Formats: sequence, C-alpha cells, structure tokens
Amino acid sequence: MDFQENFLQTVWKYQYFDKKNLQTTTGQNLEVKKIGFHNFHEGPDFLEAHLRIGSLDYHGHVEIHKNASDWMQHAHSKDEKYKPVILHVVYNNDVPIFHRDGSPIPTLELKGKILLDVIRNYERLIENKAEILCSDSIHSIAQIIRFSMLEKALVERLELKSAKILEILQKTGNDWEETSYRWMFYCFGFKTNSEPMLQLAESLPYKILQKQGSKNMVLEALLLGQAGLLYEFDKDERTIFLKSEYDFYQKKYGLKSFLSQHDWKFMGVRPGNFPYQRIAQLAKIIAKNPALFSTILDASQSLGKFKEIFTIEADLYWKEHTRPRVPSKRMMAGSLSKNTINLLVINLITPLWYAYGRYINDPDWKEKCFELLQEVPTEDNFIIRKFAKVGWTGNDAFYSQGMIGLYHEYCKNKRCLECKIGQNLLKPTKR
Repeated sequence: MDFQENFLQTVWKYQYFDKKNLQTTTGQNLEVKKIGFHNFHEGPDFLEAHLRIGSLDYHGHVEIHKNASDWMQHAHSKDEKYKPVILHVVYNNDVPIFHRDGSPIPTLELKGKILLDVIRNYERLIENKAEILCSDSIHSIAQIIRFSMLEKALVERLELKSAKILEILQKTGNDWEETSYRWMFYCFGFKTNSEPMLQLAESLPYKILQKQGSKNMVLEALLLGQAGLLYEFDKDERTIFLKSEYDFYQKKYGLKSFLSQHDWKFMGVRPGNFPYQRIAQLAKIIAKNPALFSTILDASQSLGKFKEIFTIEADLYWKEHTRPRVPSKRMMAGSLSKNTINLLVINLITPLWYAYGRYINDPDWKEKCFELLQEVPTEDNFIIRKFAKVGWTGNDAFYSQGMIGLYHEYCKNKRCLECKIGQNLLKPTKR
C-alpha cells in the first residue's frame, strides 16, 4: 500500500484502526482518552493528547510517521518542541526511538490494524483519474458536510486576499484610503495586468489624484503617463494634450515612473480589457469617488450602492480606440458590464471589508462579507463548470468563491485528506 503521512494523520484523527487489545510495541496496554488537537504548524502532529499507557495516565503530544526512523531523519530529538511527545504513531516500527535523555518513546505500530474499508476507500479515492478525485462519490457525502467545507475554503480564500491588503496597509502607514486605491488598481488588472496596475498605483500617490478633484482629463493624463503608455504623437489631438498635461504635473510633483509599455500584457487580452481602457475607467471612478474607502464603507448596506461606485461612462475617444491612434473596428462599450461590476464586488469590495474587520477585530464584517456574496450571482468560469459537471452547483458568489478556493487549494493539489469531503469518504462501512 502506497500512502503519504497525512493518511496516517487522518487514521489517527478519526481512530480508523482496530483498538481492541491495543498495545504499544513493547507490550504495554494503550487506551486513547483524547486524540489531541491537529496541529497544522511546526511541532508535533497532535497536541494535548490524553492517553493511558499501562496503569498510568499521560498528557502530552502525539507525533506520526510512516516509519519510526523518520523521527531521526527529521532530527526531532534535538527539537525542544518534541520533548513532550508521549506517543509515536507509526505504520512501520523499523527502529526503536528515544528521547534526547535516552528514555524510550512509547510507540504504536498501525501496520495490520488500519480498518480494511478505510484502506479500500483511500485507494479508490487516490486512484481516480478525474481532476476532482471525489467526483464519483461526492453525492454520497451529506450536504451539510459539503457546505461546511465550501465555507472553510471561502474563509481561507478571504484570509489570503485580506492578508495581501493588510500588507499594502502596512506599506501605506495604515492609510485605508491609499490602501483601497492601490487594491482597486490591483483588482482592475484582472489577473493578467494586476501587478503592473499595483505598481502604477504605488508610483502615483492617491493624494495627488485627489487634489485634481473631478478633472477627468488630468487624472487620465497622470495615470497613463505614469503607466508609461503616453508617447509623442503628431496627429492625435487627445494624446498630445494628455502628454502635455502629464509633463506639467510630472515636474510639479516630481513623479518618477518605473513602468513602460513592455510591462503591460496585451496578447490574449480582449480590447475592452486593455490597460488603456481600464486606466481611463479608473480615472472616471476616481473623479466620481474622491474618498474611495469612505464611499465603500458608507455603501455597506446596499449592493446597489456598491454598483453606483463603478457606474461610469467612458469618453467617446476610448469607445472608438483600442489604443491611442488605433481605431476600434466597432464601437466598444462605454461602461463596465454587469459581470465586471459583480467581479469587482467579489474581488475588490469583499476582501477589503474582510481585511478591515480583521484590522479592527470586528467579526461582524466577516458575516457582512458572506451576506454580500449571497446577493451576487454565481460566476461562470472553467472551475464552476467542473463542479457543475459532477452535479454540484450553487446560485450565488458564496458558492462560486468557495468552489474556486476548494479547487485551487485542495482539488488541484490533491489535498483530499485535509478536506472534510475526502475525510468522510474514508469512513468505514457501519456494521
């Protein structure tokens, strides 16, 4: 049988082994009173366990390995964190193991003790060739367990995004307006150009843009100039004006740009998502919402209020041009689509709320995030279609964001044994 160490951790966690006449490798009777808390950080695998070995009760940690000799390979005897280990659980007891002081560590060997149903279920799961390994049996899992795992994946996804926001916050000296501005630019990159968008925002402080008020052309000039997307054009009235405005404000504010056209991705990007169009839209949004973070918080009671933030109409020039001096073959949309606005609510607003809740230590913001996501329609992408193909669907962004997190963090990396769905598929048949 081929398996990883996490399989043994699951076997211990759910006690999927024969516990009749349980003994250590030295013949001492063993009774598991409390398995301990699963530790996902450095140190022993299970903390604060309670065991009875022989006639004595022990309180301490449990470490799990495929082979007993892994203890020495990982140099645990030299690590103080492993000093309180009271039981070494192994599949194969190839060598006796001792603490640094020479005292033997009680060992439980699981070879021959793991329930046969559990082994068969595990092999059936990992041998599946489908992208989603549990696709054949996912409907045998209770809906409440699937929903619980979906919620867990969603929270982890929000934690990751909010962690990036809090990193930005630290760089801005805890300025939430500047942080929101930078995060908005990052999100407007829509993955393909997220990093250069963030660099653009970092190179042009929000306070400079706020000083321009609602002067959209000045904002556009500053942003396109800092993005390295303005050139000396002879025959284009707009770009000549924008370049002239940028040159003036660049000298006035001592701006330094580190971006050029080569930093932006155009290949495989639809014209409506070109950096020129997105930056022009951002100029409109900034002109309309001079205090972005305050506006986002004030609109927290209504999805419609959020959508108003992004309800803008591009100038005719950007409807008719895919890039400066390059006319579009057809008139492009002047406003953000409903789908784009929904994505901004999902990826811009919700993580920002979540990060703010973490910052002020207010759990209510977490619930507000869930409520907002339940108001937004589900996304339509290749991941959501994969789950739909196996018959698991949802109607809102709570489901779709949870599924995206589940796929990227668990399914794609085959972390089935860390997933509540996979763990439940290992359950032995009740007799």
